Amino acid sequence: MRLQLRPPGLGQPWRHRPALLAVPFGLIVVIMVLDLVTGKDIQLGPLLVVAPALTAMIGGVRLTALAGVLAVGAQILLSALLGGVTTANHQTQIVALFLVSLFVVAFRAVHERHERALLKVRWIADVAQKVLLRPLPDRVGALRIASVYVAAEAEAQIGGDLYAVAPGRYGTRFLIGDVRGKGLPAVGDAALLLGAFRAAAHRNPPLARLVAHLHNAVYWNTVDPTGAPDDGESFVTAAIVEVPADEELVRLISCGHPPPLLLRDGKVTFLTAGDPALPLGVGGELSEEDYASETFSYRGGDVLLLYTDGVVEARDSQGAFYDLAGNVGAWNETEPRRLVQLIHESLLAHAGGSLDDDAAFVAVERHA
Repeated sequence: MRLQLRPPGLGQPWRHRPALLAVPFGLIVVIMVLDLVTGKDIQLGPLLVVAPALTAMIGGVRLTALAGVLAVGAQILLSALLGGVTTANHQTQIVALFLVSLFVVAFRAVHERHERALLKVRWIADVAQKVLLRPLPDRVGALRIASVYVAAEAEAQIGGDLYAVAPGRYGTRFLIGDVRGKGLPAVGDAALLLGAFRAAAHRNPPLARLVAHLHNAVYWNTVDPTGAPDDGESFVTAAIVEVPADEELVRLISCGHPPPLLLRDGKVTFLTAGDPALPLGVGGELSEEDYASETFSYRGGDVLLLYTDGVVEARDSQGAFYDLAGNVGAWNETEPRRLVQLIHESLLAHAGGSLDDDAAFVAVERHA
């Protein structure tokens, strides 16, 4: 993938609708006609300021300046027709309109500069998302995969939730996690964990050894050079899943994370770990002996759904939590892309269009 060196749209001309632009310029004509009809007793010339003001809302700097020039020109013409440009009253109106138009043009220029800066920030966030939270493959062997990420931060593309997949010689491993906290520190911790997972998973260590490696990566990131733990007490809840290529099962190590769902024959089952581990980063340095995977049946046609707590803890206006298992069971949808799309749409509808926490979910269907 080749990244663009320049934010899309930056420096491009503003694209407008001719019908909208006709409004402020048409108002200049209407105000002029009405002012001439009403005569000298009623002066409507000062209303011409509406033209550059409206143009600034829908057009760029050049169009706003053009509207200002036309408005001032119209005011001069009206003054000449209604008593002379040299009268104090008309001169005051002309100067006032000129100054207001100049202010509106300057305001529009500053606004466009801020828009360009915001566009750069959004572009950088989009690039960071593609680098950090890589899109999952649509298919790995007999597995079909689809995912959705919804960041709670306004204008953000990524937050503290994460997911990744690592195909190996003996099967495929999935990671889904939720970093404690929000903002840039959460993104940094997510980057650390994703990097550790991608670096280690492809070496095909036993699942318990992989999880111990992830835990230690998070733990040592919270310890300063003096050996004192970070006051932030950073940790990550995570579920690490292994799907063997030659066995109809799934191995799971849950580190304080919500249990995955298994959709089979229209029924939804929670894959609840009997002895879940602590979140990654909590406690001291650990080894693979501190972890044990649990095994669940995973046959052809089954759908495995991994998710973060931002999904099941989303509330509606009445304070009710989102019923993920109930909705998935009612839809009885097994195609991964359609399933995550249904979850995404119903989740936002339940929460009123925006979430208070990041949310991520991954659907994995196993073909027979």
